Amino acid sequence: MSTVVENPSEALIETSLTGQLLLDNPLFNKGSAFDEDERREFGLLGLLPLHCSTIEEQLARTYENYRRKDSDLERYVFLMALQDRNETLFYHLVQEHINEMMPIIYTPTVGEGCRRYSHVFRRPRGLYISYPHRQEILTLLDNAPSDTVEVIVVTDGERILGLGDLGVGGMGIPIGKLSLYSVCAGIHPAATLPIMLDVGTDNQELLDDPLYLGWRHRRVRGEEYDDFIEAFVEAVKVKFPRVLLQWEDFSKQNAARLLERYRNRLCTFNDDIQGTGAVTVAGLLAAMKVLHSELDEQRILILGAGSSAIGICDQIVAAMVHNGYTEREAKQQLWLVDSKGLVHDGRTDLESTKKRYAQRNGGLKACGLSFFDVVKKVHPTILIGTSGQPGAFTEEIVREMGKHVERPVIFPLSNPTSKCEATPADLLKWTEGRALVATGSPFAPVDYKGRLIQIGQCNNAFIFPGVGLGIIASGARRVTDAMFSAAARVLSEFSPVLNHPDGALFPSLSSVREISNRVALAVGTEALRAGLTITSIDSLESAVADKMWTPRYVPLKHLSR
Repeated sequence: MSTVVENPSEALIETSLTGQLLLDNPLFNKGSAFDEDERREFGLLGLLPLHCSTIEEQLARTYENYRRKDSDLERYVFLMALQDRNETLFYHLVQEHINEMMPIIYTPTVGEGCRRYSHVFRRPRGLYISYPHRQEILTLLDNAPSDTVEVIVVTDGERILGLGDLGVGGMGIPIGKLSLYSVCAGIHPAATLPIMLDVGTDNQELLDDPLYLGWRHRRVRGEEYDDFIEAFVEAVKVKFPRVLLQWEDFSKQNAARLLERYRNRLCTFNDDIQGTGAVTVAGLLAAMKVLHSELDEQRILILGAGSSAIGICDQIVAAMVHNGYTEREAKQQLWLVDSKGLVHDGRTDLESTKKRYAQRNGGLKACGLSFFDVVKKVHPTILIGTSGQPGAFTEEIVREMGKHVERPVIFPLSNPTSKCEATPADLLKWTEGRALVATGSPFAPVDYKGRLIQIGQCNNAFIFPGVGLGIIASGARRVTDAMFSAAARVLSEFSPVLNHPDGALFPSLSSVREISNRVALAVGTEALRAGLTITSIDSLESAVADKMWTPRYVPLKHLSR
């Protein structure tokens, strides 16, 4: 048995674990950094080499081994193994090398890790709630490794990044997201719980794979699926009544409707919808400051009309309404194009979420228009890609856009990198260096005619960890869109392009903890304003600071002494 004090960030941990069991616990293990007294008290003498390492020595050794790996997938597997062995060292290492390692522990490399999950699997993490166990969900939650859970990230693996249905392999996403909560906002790893809802897979390659670790069954859908989700939510409310639940990488058929069904029943949000929307708007607000313009003066065209695109639209409208415009006026500046063309009110095949952003057909004669046709007719000043279609922003389309706007704003946001609508180098080439570019995956700076133009990553890690921190610290009972709008405004203030003409629209990840702190304060303030928490304003700053864990070794005390 092992017990952590009520606040896992306290300066002392009590445990009854000794010997090899202590070394096998990633939350308590210090490896060679256990000092002489701890080695004697916990029965570790002889189980470790004689030298007591400092954490700096461990970091140097671990980073040396990391650099020896020959591929990003090998680096991903190495870091996941380190996380499973020694969480403090893992988080300390990632914080020290965050710009280098963030693309490894999350996008784009996590996509390959998910795709090959059953082949690179080493050790289970979190909970796997499979459909055959649907009558025992509360029992499974009782098996969670910690009772101090404050945030859950859950997926059903159906729409992993731009890679589609990866079944149980989707578990890499909740694990990765929660790692970012700890790295970026200091949420203690003991307070996080990744959950995989295994309802089968329609990926035939996985079903035929003899090493596949998930339930070998076609995806459960319809009423049976909804009943399973309902049972899961009810069990979570019983076991963790104050937890923050984040939905991640659900299909476009389920993401928005599940959010709407449950957002007023528990503290919950969907990062693909609200987080993506907020971080995108932050980039747009920064671009508007460069252009000395406002969002309501723009014509915004989005390729792709799934849940992330709708989330972006929602946050753009919220930003305009915040500045005094009506919702109707804001929506008139937005055009969506899906796989069947322009989303307009003359179509009879639109889902309810798309109908909210359907353009009036009469004025545009929209039937049968291709994406290129829409660009020619709309003359967009802002072009955003959420389509998952690599190369969709062609030279012809970008040059056409560039004819009608001095400084086009272009965000190819699909990830991983292989799904990106266009590369920054091409976008700058086709616009003679005039475009303001941000991407969903990380890209190196572009050397354009002697200018080294930085490319910002429109990374949700700038938003959702800080939002979660603010919700947890303030004790908010619900999550609102206004919280994400507040977060977007904070992030836009950190844009490097405001201080340098060739700077990126988004800051370096090295400043993400400062950003998360500021975002958390803005979110907590909004929760207080909306009456969603009983925490006093005077205590918010200290509450946020108290929740921001720093990865360091904590003294251990034997529970029986």
